[in-house]
Amino acid sequence: MSRQLPKPQFVPLSSYREYPPEEMVRRAAEFYTDLRRRRTVRHFSSRPVPREVIEYCLLAAGTAPNGANRQPWTFVVVSDPAIKREIRIAAEAEEREFYERRAPQEWLEALAPLGTDANKPFLEIAPYLIAIFARSYDVLPDGRKLKNYYAQESVGIATGMLITALHHAGLVSLTHTPSPMRFLNRILGRPENERPFLLLVVGYPADDAEVPVITKKGLDEIAVFLEGD
Repeated sequence: MSRQLPKPQFVPLSSYREYPPEEMVRRAAEFYTDLRRRRTVRHFSSRPVPREVIEYCLLAAGTAPNGANRQPWTFVVVSDPAIKREIRIAAEAEEREFYERRAPQEWLEALAPLGTDANKPFLEIAPYLIAIFARSYDVLPDGRKLKNYYAQESVGIATGMLITALHHAGLVSLTHTPSPMRFLNRILGRPENERPFLLLVVGYPADDAEVPVITKKGLDEIAVFLEGD
């Protein structure tokens, strides 16, 4: 006999705002112009960032759409210098293994224009590291496992919103993904059901920060419109 599902409850949509078409275009264009300024940064200042800014950006990320509203993400915010040092040591060990042994030549050639290598001083210099974990399942108080749906996709969306919120607040960030990243579970004391998604480096850019010369694809290269007559 199947278990009876709980009856869904609904309330009127009261938060939606509609704008005239002309204002919609203006808002979309302004938002695009602002996001075009966003750059991944590898040269950080050690200037402190108010914790409240990070908190609001995390709350913004937490509004992301996700599978069955399970919200399968955990954000571990690190500002402790000793923990940042431990993360750097572990991350650079994985990075040296990657650059010296695991990475195929094609991958190294793709990374060459970005000027990256195994040294990651920003992991200690930046005021905040945000380790983002995806929970494939939750553990109930009685020990039972509760599966989370589309965890990776959901956490990816939330991470994109977090990066956008940080940029909107006036900060810069770097998505760092040493592989494997299970050392983050050990260092940060996270449980087995949490899988590291990425490490986000957050702060102000250094006064002498530089970024590589890159271009972004145009609309005709990233989108296809299928329109009727």
